[in-house]
Amino acid sequence: MVHFEQITAGERFASARRTLTEADVMAFAGVTGDFNPVHTDALFARDEGLFGTRVVHGALLLAMCFGLHSARDDWKVLALLECRRRFVAPVFAGDTVHCRYTVEAVRASESRPGTGLVTVAVEVLKEPEELVQDGIDVLIVGGARVRF
Repeated sequence: MVHFEQITAGERFASARRTLTEADVMAFAGVTGDFNPVHTDALFARDEGLFGTRVVHGALLLAMCFGLHSARDDWKVLALLECRRRFVAPVFAGDTVHCRYTVEAVRASESRPGTGLVTVAVEVLKEPEELVQDGIDVLIVGGARVRF
């Protein structure tokens, strides 16, 4: 378990890769209720969408990044405090994606003794290394002396 005191600004790491499937898109639509035809209707997406085919939900990609294995899995993450993303380019079923992370800041929490706030820059890329999302996550990470 990695505590906030062991994390340093400037650290960089990447996640595992994953290929998105049509089943992922439909499952996400079902869970969220987001059946916008740009995601779920091939004819609509072809005839009226911006990309000529169905596009993966941006929020699906955002959520999926939290599940892709990375060094962050070893951190003692207690909560996600903030998550910001900019959607730069479309992702389609069949695309393979991964994330790159850079720790921008680490500081002890003033309101929650024994914890720290870790700000992480996030880049989401689809093969071959095309940026599709970027932003930041701010995580509350437990310290070595805190037990929950």
